[in-house]
Amino acid sequence: MAAAQEGDGRRYEALLHEVRPVVQAYVRKRLPSDAAVEDVVQTVLLLIHRARHSYRAERPFEPWLFAIAKNALRDHQRRGGRRARREETLRDDLRRHADPDAPGDRARSASPESGAIARELERALAKLPASQREAVTLLHLEGLSVDEAAQRVGTTRGALKARIHRAYVALRALLAGDAT
Repeated sequence: MAAAQEGDGRRYEALLHEVRPVVQAYVRKRLPSDAAVEDVVQTVLLLIHRARHSYRAERPFEPWLFAIAKNALRDHQRRGGRRARREETLRDDLRRHADPDAPGDRARSASPESGAIARELERALAKLPASQREAVTLLHLEGLSVDEAAQRVGTTRGALKARIHRAYVALRALLAGDAT
């Protein structure tokens, strides 16, 4: 790392290739999904690059590396937990709406209450502007990531996140009966 700090690009590239499997093994022990592992590993490599100026050659490299990996993993898990708490109820309702006869949902879709919820949700979705309805469909019915959905509609990640946020607010108001 000290050589990389002095501008030796070849040694820096070798360092990144060397630490990648170490970071990958560390993260894989803590996350079940291969996609999540890869996301965190990429984040760690990016953070190493951004923080390379903070490494002190007189100190051991591994604690510095694992502090970055630990923080990236914690941030990933924190984001995932917030996202799951925020989106789970809506996601389940939307899936039932999309395919009420899906295996495992037959008992719930057979009840009059779930049918009413699906119809109410369908009416609320129909009242959303097309761009917001599209964001809900891509993220929750098709299960795309924000990046994938943004790419599909030809917009930025931030713009798509703003659309989905506005859609959530509008759906809450519509389903609560605050708007028509």
